[in-house]
Formats: sequence, C-alpha cells, structure tokens
Amino acid sequence: MKAAVVHGANDIRIAEVPTPRPGPGEALIRVRGSGVCATDVKILGGSGLPKHLPTILGHEVSGEVEALGQGVAGLAAGQRVAVYPIAACGECFYCQRGRHPLCLKPYGLAHGADGGFAEYLLVPKQIVRLGGILDIGDMPFDLAAMIEPFSCCLSAAEQCSTKEGDTVLIAGCGPLGLMHTVVSKAAGARVIAADVDERRLAKATEAGADVALNPAKVDMASEVRRLTQVGADVVIAAVGSAKVIEQYLPLVRNGGVFNIFGGTPKGETITLDPRWLHYGEIVLTGTFAASLRHFKQSLDFVRNHPEEVSGLISERCRLDDVLGAVERVRTGAGLKTIIMFD
Repeated sequence: MKAAVVHGANDIRIAEVPTPRPGPGEALIRVRGSGVCATDVKILGGSGLPKHLPTILGHEVSGEVEALGQGVAGLAAGQRVAVYPIAACGECFYCQRGRHPLCLKPYGLAHGADGGFAEYLLVPKQIVRLGGILDIGDMPFDLAAMIEPFSCCLSAAEQCSTKEGDTVLIAGCGPLGLMHTVVSKAAGARVIAADVDERRLAKATEAGADVALNPAKVDMASEVRRLTQVGADVVIAAVGSAKVIEQYLPLVRNGGVFNIFGGTPKGETITLDPRWLHYGEIVLTGTFAASLRHFKQSLDFVRNHPEEVSGLISERCRLDDVLGAVERVRTGAGLKTIIMFD
C-alpha cells in the first residue's frame, strides 16, 4: 500500500509499504478521508516526534471496513466508519472514569500505532474493544474525518460549561478556533473572535462569530470590556503560545473560565498573579483531546451541522500531496485540509 512515512524531523516520504493484516481483535480500514492536523505538523517538526521510527501519522480518519480479525463482532466488511484515535486501556483509573485521553497507558493512532496517512489503517484491538469504530451511515468521508477535531472542541465546551447566553472569546481563528466558533454558537453563546490575520477574521465571521477583533489594531481589554462590561464568560486560547495566553488571561470575567486549548512548545511558561486567580474565583483549565463519549457526540454534531463543518474545509488533496498539505498547515495557508483516497 502507499503511505506517507515519517523517518525523522521534517522527513516524511511517500512510499510503498506492506498492507497490514488484522490479528485477533483488530480491524483493517480502507482509508477514505484523513485530516491534516496542526499536531501532525508539530510532530513532524520534531516536537513530540515518536520514539519508534519510521511511523505513519494521521489520527482524523474515516473509511470502510476492509477486514476483521478473529473475535471482532458488531462490524462488517464494507461498513462506512469513523475511527476514534485513542487506544485507551479501558481499565486504569482514568479510563474507568471515562477520561480516555488521560489513560495511564498512552497509545493510539500516530502515537505508537501507525495512523491514517496511508491507504489502509490497522486499528488496534484496544480501540475496537472500546467501541471506537463508529458507523457513519451515508455521511461523506471528508465530513467524517472532521468528527475527531470537533470532538475535541465539544470536550472543551463541556469543560468550560459553555451555555446559552455566554460570551465566549476565542483567541486564534485557525481551523480549531473556527471549530470552537461553530460549537459555541451551536450552544447559544455570543462569540468574540480574535486574530491578527484579517482573512481568518473574515472566515470567523462566516462561521458565525458575532464580533471579530484584530489585537494588532484595537486594545483588546478595552473592547472586550465595552462589549461585556465585566469580561468574557469563557476565554479559549486556541493558539499554542504562552505569550498569547498571558495576554488574554485578564479578559475573562471574575468567576469565568479560561481554557488553554492550543498546545504550547515544551519549556514555555506563563506568569500569573495568584491573587487574581484566588479573589477572582477564576477557573483555569485545559483540554487537548476527547473521550469516546465526546467522539460519539461529535458524530451527531457533524451530521446535524454539515454546512458549517464543510465550510471549514478549504482543501481536499491526494496522499501524494501530503508534503504540500503539511507545509500549508504549517504556514497557515488555507484552513482545514483533508487527504482523500479513491
């Protein structure tokens, strides 16, 4: 089969590799759609590069069941599916509480197991056993590849207790910041989107943002205070920058929630006044992935919001163009790219 194989930092090659065969409890998926994520770009750039190389990235996967290993029930060849990427053990402290991203035995697609930048994907038995292969019915494969990133945003919205009438300030209007916009609007919130790129601010407005602010042109503190009187109920830092996090911390109201969603480079730190956190009763939290419960919720969300989700996909390309797709994500050109397979 053809695959995009990572050999090291900034070293990804299109190559022919053996097509895997499912062992007991495993499933083989013919990949039809695979999303390119900023996390893939970070890993390829050397941040969090897997210990065992070569490997195949890609954790936002949809496709068709090709073959099933011994003992797999509830699935059938040809079934159209989306794949939950975390191979949670199902037994540890966190799994027992439904916190699959915090599993004490971290493993999953593009994280120990080969991912979906290939014509076929071998789904680990842990994911199969967990029930992480979901039937998508007639949902288009490009939309189904969006289930995973939207599940992360749904997880964050729950963590922030986002509800109707809230004002949500989203720092960063990249693909995930725009997904946060769609999710927040669906929850009935007013959204203030912030970014220094006017094109992305325009896209945030298209995605439903009520207000779009460029921090390079306006005083964010004054504008947010003018719009809310007391500050935003929820602030989501969708940019992986400690500097941005520090700049936006004061914009959450007393009693509000600040969510660090974008992963920062290793070693970066932030400084905050503990008295502000204490006397303001601020909730400071973070989310980076999603439980299987959120993944299932996201399947319904994507199905119920096809136009909003499709509007965030700026490019559909072939596997041969994965190098260009990764570069476009790295430089911020376009929005969401889905690698499509025949």
